[in-house]
Amino acid sequence: MPEAKKSTSFHELYKELLQKQMKNEDISEADYDPHQLDCLLNPDQYAPVIHTESCESCAYDRACKNSCIFDAIEEVDGKLSIDPDKCSGCGVCIESCRLDKLAESKDIFPVLKEVRSEEKDVYALIAPAFVGQYENASPGQLRSALKAAGFKGMVEVAVFADILTLKEALEFDEHINSNDDFQLTSCCCPVWIAMIRKIYHELIPHVPGAVSPMIAAGRAVKQIHPDAVTVFIGPCIAKKKEAREPDIADAVDYVLTFQEVQDIFDAAGIQPEELADNDREHSSRAGRIYAHTGGVSEAVRSTVEKLSPGRDVPVRAQQADGVPACKAMIEQIQKGETDANFFEGMACRGGCVGGPKIIIDKDKGKRNVETYGEEAPYKTPLDNPYVMELLHRLGFKNMEEFVEKSDMFTREFANN
Repeated sequence: MPEAKKSTSFHELYKELLQKQMKNEDISEADYDPHQLDCLLNPDQYAPVIHTESCESCAYDRACKNSCIFDAIEEVDGKLSIDPDKCSGCGVCIESCRLDKLAESKDIFPVLKEVRSEEKDVYALIAPAFVGQYENASPGQLRSALKAAGFKGMVEVAVFADILTLKEALEFDEHINSNDDFQLTSCCCPVWIAMIRKIYHELIPHVPGAVSPMIAAGRAVKQIHPDAVTVFIGPCIAKKKEAREPDIADAVDYVLTFQEVQDIFDAAGIQPEELADNDREHSSRAGRIYAHTGGVSEAVRSTVEKLSPGRDVPVRAQQADGVPACKAMIEQIQKGETDANFFEGMACRGGCVGGPKIIIDKDKGKRNVETYGEEAPYKTPLDNPYVMELLHRLGFKNMEEFVEKSDMFTREFANN
């Protein structure tokens, strides 16, 4: 009689496999639940949120299904399934499920396989919200820790937030010329953009066609290092979905959360705060403050002021954080009940510093990001010489060429 599979939860299986991976031990598929194992080893085949156990009955009136504004959770013959095309990865359903039968997808095992193969250089692209997430480690110590884990290097996505700030400021300066004009930021939050594209698509003409800083960073690294593997690291589950969207899937190969990276450090015995400080400063204050609500608005406002001092129509920003607040702000726009002309939406309370996979309290995260922003040697991307140096490396001869030919930083929302 065959031996029964181990009775382990999804999270127990994850921890057990991680230990085996670190010890280079073989994984016997016969020992584990085949669905859970496949979710871990082949995350690209699933939605960013996965069912970890069968869910045929629910004492909470299908709270997960009712919480999904994208109608991604479907019920067929009494069983629930998640449509990977509709799921944005906002994570609201995970919070709603009191039975703990939902979890975020994990890219950690494919990433470790890439790092250990040493066939290609693997670059870590770290989100602006990273400051202070790993104990008392400085940005330079975190860079050393990621190198100790096998990454070729660490790229701060904040410098690409600088580039996208410049792009959105130029868009604002060109198109917002009367009190009736307005612009919705397209930069950071994939759930905000998914809301506009899938629910409020009539607003798409007001969204400038800029990719997110994550996508800009991935494309830039791959242009400079064509054979590189790019891994975005941040607090967000939805970035896993964004990285797979067909028109931008060329940029980022895998997405890890801050917690997944902490799991790597724990399993490998890496303590970032004890390592050498391999520090570099390339981003401005504008790029660094993207991580909290209002950061994008402030970055674009200060850059527009630098571009066109005293323009007749200044940036009048309005922000919303949390999906309900984003919906309420969009309804204000539709009803003409706001005087703002630049709208920033963040699906998480507090912005990225309040993402579902943060390690530290969001208020502390916001303070850390603000301090890091104040410590930046440059205030806006226009002050930052590294922005132009990077654009030169990417083939742009001057600012005019960046404005006219910045296809690598552009996408067509209307076609997605």
